[in-house]
Amino acid sequence: MAPSAVWRARHGPGERYGSSVQSVRQCSRTACTRPAVATLTYVYADSTAVLGPLAHYAEPHSYDLCSDHADKLTAPRGWDVVRLADHFEDPGPSPDDLSALADAVRRAGAPITQQVPVVDPAEPGRRQHLRVLRAESD
Repeated sequence: MAPSAVWRARHGPGERYGSSVQSVRQCSRTACTRPAVATLTYVYADSTAVLGPLAHYAEPHSYDLCSDHADKLTAPRGWDVVRLADHFEDPGPSPDDLSALADAVRRAGAPITQQVPVVDPAEPGRRQHLRVLRAESD
């Protein structure tokens, strides 16, 4: 059975991506499927954990937390926790998010224009991203 047939058998013919594709960042805690509302970062030099609003981009050395895990966060003995807000809630989509989504839909629906690569007829078959320029001698 082809992989696409297996997908349709599991998810149905009308579902293209299924529930495995999610648009919301999830909590980093194991087995938690709630949406993330806060970002936790560590400053090891100062023994400090910083808990702030959800970062715009997921960083490799930070942890996204849901509101429950953000509220219950404790630090190891000797560490300080800096909370940049008292309580974290899911703000929902902002007007910027909606504008970005609308722009992405417009770009996806725009006609595709093909660009023909420019080839130097003096050097057939050679790539044009690097070129050697020789200095003129007097």
